[in-house]
Amino acid sequence: MTRKESTATRTPTAAIRRLHCKLATITLLCSGTLSKRHKLCGHPNCRCATDPAARHGPYHEWTRRQNGRFVHSVVSPEQAEEIARAIANYRQVLGLLATWKAETCRLLDLQTKRNKQ
Repeated sequence: MTRKESTATRTPTAAIRRLHCKLATITLLCSGTLSKRHKLCGHPNCRCATDPAARHGPYHEWTRRQNGRFVHSVVSPEQAEEIARAIANYRQVLGLLATWKAETCRLLDLQTKRNKQ
């Protein structure tokens, strides 16, 4: 194997190792969306009935799919911060997995080309 071929096959492997290290640092992981809502209470004499700025809230709602159905939960502001981090981690993991897949394909292509020679 020439020096050029050795370097070419090492690059995807090193990239995959870096991806493993990044994935190992992630602890919390969940999908879904987090929203902040203000609501009307329905009492006609309440300020929220006439003034949109006086609506009740904010209420943090976490929406996700479980067993093929949407589930909505009202969570505390502290829980909302943690859920927001977990959702960001989930999106990061999806990106890392896509990169891992591409690097794996690249590595397999290089190995196939090397075996044909």
